[in-house]
Amino acid sequence: MAIDEDRLSETFAVLANSTRRAILARLAEGAATVNELAEPFEMTLPAISKHIKVLERAGLVVRGQRAQYRPCVLDAAPLEEVASWAEQYRPVWRSASTGWTTTSHNSDGKRRASEHDD
Repeated sequence: MAIDEDRLSETFAVLANSTRRAILARLAEGAATVNELAEPFEMTLPAISKHIKVLERAGLVVRGQRAQYRPCVLDAAPLEEVASWAEQYRPVWRSASTGWTTTSHNSDGKRRASEHDD
């Protein structure tokens, strides 16, 4: 699967905000109205609506339309792209769980590698 770099960058930028991540976590449980999404936050409804619009532009949220009821629904496609991108690093994090090497500096400024056992 070819990854759209621009879309991937946009998804990461959107996910950098904790409020938007919390909204997505709630939508992972099922559809919700803007009012339902706003309940746990101490911010205005217009502020929550702006976050939802950002999520919509990134393709992470879709607004349904049933008469007066317009629920928000999670669209996982951009998250699947993030997962596909991250998958290339699986060997790195697998080896990291068995012991990894980091670089630090001696007092004279020279680099040295050190083993970490967790």
